[in-house]
Amino acid sequence: MGRLRGIAGSERGALIVASLRDAAEVQLRLDEMDYLVDEGLATALYLALALGRPLLLEGEPGVGKTTAAKALARALQVPLIRLQCYEGLTVGEALYEWNYQRQLLAIRLAEASAQTITDADLFTEAFLLERPILRAVRHRGESPPVLLIDEIDRADDEFEALLFEFLGESSVTIPELGTFTAVRPPIVILTSNRSRELHDALRRRCLYHWIDFPSPTRAAEILRRAVPAASEALIQSATQFIGRVRTLDLDKPPGMAETIDWLSALSALGAAELVRATLVSTLGAIAKTADDRDTMLGALVEVGASDSGTTSQ
Repeated sequence: MGRLRGIAGSERGALIVASLRDAAEVQLRLDEMDYLVDEGLATALYLALALGRPLLLEGEPGVGKTTAAKALARALQVPLIRLQCYEGLTVGEALYEWNYQRQLLAIRLAEASAQTITDADLFTEAFLLERPILRAVRHRGESPPVLLIDEIDRADDEFEALLFEFLGESSVTIPELGTFTAVRPPIVILTSNRSRELHDALRRRCLYHWIDFPSPTRAAEILRRAVPAASEALIQSATQFIGRVRTLDLDKPPGMAETIDWLSALSALGAAELVRATLVSTLGAIAKTADDRDTMLGALVEVGASDSGTTSQ
């Protein structure tokens, strides 16, 4: 299909780091994008930029791994190129493919007009379909794009083998067209929910950071920004409730995305505080399986849901 080659990783972040002095400034810039991060994640992102190394973000679903890459791209004012991984993802879907339908049409048109058409006529850039990795390599902007390789743990081992070559590298060789070298290598962010173990070789090529669920204080601040119409009492009650729910034996503990959806639902219903009846009617925003719903319903008193007022302290 294609071949990947590289240039020095230290060239990746040179331009960007010049405008970001330290991790504190990364934290400030992300805060301006309404993405709140702690010092650990801010430092990991800064070092990924400064050292030109891919960054692997792991954590439970819903802690904000994908959002971190999106917020970074917005903060840097660069394009975000996303490769969503899944079982059966092929090299062609990640790198490049040929537009076979257009090639077939060109062949038929040539036959209809009694013209001769060769492989050299068919395998040109006019028939090339860029996929995320090639698109990131061929980016010609003033600053490198953010390449998000999302949920790498869902892809097959064969796709990981491709990444062994690509991580830390920034050229793609297409046999019919030659080598495309990135003018400015992309900023690579990988995410994983740990649905399976990644190869050690992949981890060695990356910087690493584990993102945990936010502290209650940071979670409340995220909710204030995401759902400004919600009352302070409702935000505090929702934060406490979600924290307690996560201690239950759940298939899918609610992340911040689910919590924001739930608070939005409560606010849309005009709730000023958290009461049992409203909680039960909106439980589908945070319980994503029947078992989790039953577990939450069975533990409403334990997690602090009252019949006629805010959650217990």
